[in-house]
Amino acid sequence: MSGRVGLGQLLIAPMVFGLMSCSFGEIGMGGGSDGTHPPTTTGPGPVPGVTPGKPGSGTTPMGLMCTSVPPSVGVSPLRRLTRSQYNHTVRDLLGIPGDYATALALDEKVGRFFSNASAPVTDVLVEQYMNTSETLATQAVTTKLNALVGCDPAKDDQAACGAKFVDSFGLKAFRRPMLPEERTAMVALFELGRKDESFAAGIQRVIQAMLQSPQFLYHIELGLAPAGSPEIVGLDQYKLGSRLSYFLWDSMPDPELLRAAGAGELSTPDALRAQATRLLADPRAADTIASFHRQWLGLDQLPDLEKDAKAYPAYNPAMRDAMDAETARFTNHVIRVADGRLDTLLTAPFSFVDPALSKLYGITLPAGFDATKPFNMDATKRAGILTHASVLAVHAHADQSSPIRRGKMVREDLFCQPLSPPPPGVDITPPVPDPNASTRERFEMHRKSPTCAACHTLIDPLGFGFENYDGVGAFRTTEAGKPIDASGDITGTDVDGSFNGVMELSKKLAQSQDVRTCIAQQWFNYALGRTHGDADACSLDAMVQAFSKTNNIRDLLSMLVATDAFRYGRFEKGAP
Repeated sequence: MSGRVGLGQLLIAPMVFGLMSCSFGEIGMGGGSDGTHPPTTTGPGPVPGVTPGKPGSGTTPMGLMCTSVPPSVGVSPLRRLTRSQYNHTVRDLLGIPGDYATALALDEKVGRFFSNASAPVTDVLVEQYMNTSETLATQAVTTKLNALVGCDPAKDDQAACGAKFVDSFGLKAFRRPMLPEERTAMVALFELGRKDESFAAGIQRVIQAMLQSPQFLYHIELGLAPAGSPEIVGLDQYKLGSRLSYFLWDSMPDPELLRAAGAGELSTPDALRAQATRLLADPRAADTIASFHRQWLGLDQLPDLEKDAKAYPAYNPAMRDAMDAETARFTNHVIRVADGRLDTLLTAPFSFVDPALSKLYGITLPAGFDATKPFNMDATKRAGILTHASVLAVHAHADQSSPIRRGKMVREDLFCQPLSPPPPGVDITPPVPDPNASTRERFEMHRKSPTCAACHTLIDPLGFGFENYDGVGAFRTTEAGKPIDASGDITGTDVDGSFNGVMELSKKLAQSQDVRTCIAQQWFNYALGRTHGDADACSLDAMVQAFSKTNNIRDLLSMLVATDAFRYGRFEKGAP
């Protein structure tokens, strides 16, 4: 096709298009506290050994929203779609599944989660968006033209058909009705392509243009400010619908959500909770459940995870993919199908195992086995997500297990207690495997150094509890000819004390209010693409109380979408 449609050619929303070439920090909407850089931790954390202050203290009555005027919410960053959001949106918008976002720059993180809320958009990325939009538009009009436009260009009025397509496609692509000037520009673009080449060429140009528009590529959430603050924004119905769908589906709103937004049915917390229940019941919510747990526990590293072939000869890409599939199926089943409880997530004696994992787990699968259904595990060896090979393999070294990485994962990801980085000049190379010494014996050296003791006293006693599992997650009872010592100790939390093995540790975590508060914070950060702050305390308090009352993650998510932090935004001066 001879007519390329690039960002520089588009006429709609010129003010917003300017964002494509500037840093979010420059316009005062970055993810970090200074507006320029994202935070480097999952949230405000303690000095090692000190439990942080947390919401959930009972200051907000159960089930009530915050009552301050204006609402107290943290700064909302301007975010681009992540790679997975881009792929899922293209799938739902054009009916074209695939991993097209691999052609785009890597996502950037805010804390644990991909957000794309801090980096400038480069000329290279603009070119990538343009090329990808051409690929998708060409495929769409080649394979799905009549289905997309809803008419027969050979029989119907082509101008009317194209204008109708602009309206319907624009509503879905922009996640709101088009503005008059946007519609005029898109209809003109269609007519230009139709007259220069063909009806299909006109449709193709419109698709290319919309897929490059900031209205498609960004979560644009500006709205009308309520009385009392020029920076606090009450999100309109369409923006709330978009927040809901990208949080719970990792994709665009469906026709029902767009209809509800157009009818003004998303104006109350109860209405948002009802929609959240509907969205969670839909299979598309599995994408969000998997995405959250991959990022929260660092499993997004799994696709590139390598292991030493001599130490772990059975490890291969099929096993690695099976590890990822197990955790995705397990978390989806627990949260969406089963009871949704935190203790089930952490201690369930079942999982989802396929043949690629069965040998690693020492399982003989029965005839007719279905990997999509829960399988009862040996509860003395496997129970809950922390015993999944995905978690154990990622938080290990290439040639050995790692009490440090596993203990750090529990401390930071489940207790939300970020640790200071190692002091400058400290050698962090793990000790070389020794056939005559256990991992515990070799790693004890870290706590002997005064410069390392403060952090390793918090990490190692947690990590040693995982020593029944090697570097790829295989269960073991001996190492270096000696019985495994999986005893451990928790300090600086509300469930302090000794434990023996991951199963006992997981039971302690399941009873911890600190862990419930941390998980509420993690879901909050994931949903809003930013880290929580003091201004979000009231919203987080409501979430934590809902979660603490039932221990049900579905209740936590339902409360999240009804909070002020979800329903409002705060934008610093300098935002467009």
